Amino acid sequence: MISESDWKKFKKIKEAALERFCGTILQDVSEGLASRDMPTNHEKYLYLYKLIENYDKRIALLFDGHSRSKATLQLMMLRKEGLVDESDIQGLSNELKENINPENHG
Repeated sequence: MISESDWKKFKKIKEAALERFCGTILQDVSEGLASRDMPTNHEKYLYLYKLIENYDKRIALLFDGHSRSKATLQLMMLRKEGLVDESDIQGLSNELKENINPENHG
């Protein structure tokens, strides 16, 4: 379980990571709509449906279950996905930074 100080910072980090991730999703949607590889609206719809379906699964995996007991694992997964970088975790305790380093967990 993480400290109260780290928990408060985690909530802000997680919110920023979700905003980044949603930006990526919207970029992919925009590119899909603009694609010339899918000439019909139906093809674009099917592509977008699958895209959103897959992203929904990733959002659930990465962001659902907001609790102190899951914060360390969520931070590690968010870092591994590239949604949290060194500047985001600067204010966290050294112990938590060590625990969320994906390189330390294979």
